Amino acid sequence: MERQESRSFNQELRKRTFDLSVNIYKLVADKKIPLIARSIISQLIRSSSSVAANYRSATRARSDAEFFAKICIVLEECDETEHWLEFLISIRILSPDESRSVRDETDQLLRIFSTTRKKLIKKRDK
Repeated sequence: MERQESRSFNQELRKRTFDLSVNIYKLVADKKIPLIARSIISQLIRSSSSVAANYRSATRARSDAEFFAKICIVLEECDETEHWLEFLISIRILSPDESRSVRDETDQLLRIFSTTRKKLIKKRDK
């Protein structure tokens, strides 16, 4: 039963990380972006899609060590996504209101992956 719950949790997170990357893409897709900010938009799309791709990869890990390594990458990319969102708000490409849902989801995922990493470290150090 525990394995089924874990599988279900992984499926839910796979969907959430995928949806985050799609929603971020949709957020910026129709915006008129100044040339100077286009590379930042690209970075945001890359980091958010990397969260999804690396989490998907983590769920297929062949060992605990591989899973841990992938989760660390997911956490890094999620943090980078949060950074780019904050940066785009500070330079007024995005508004706090229009980006609220993706920022909230990014924050929730950061908390989940941070907790996951901490638990894996405790498990490894036992």
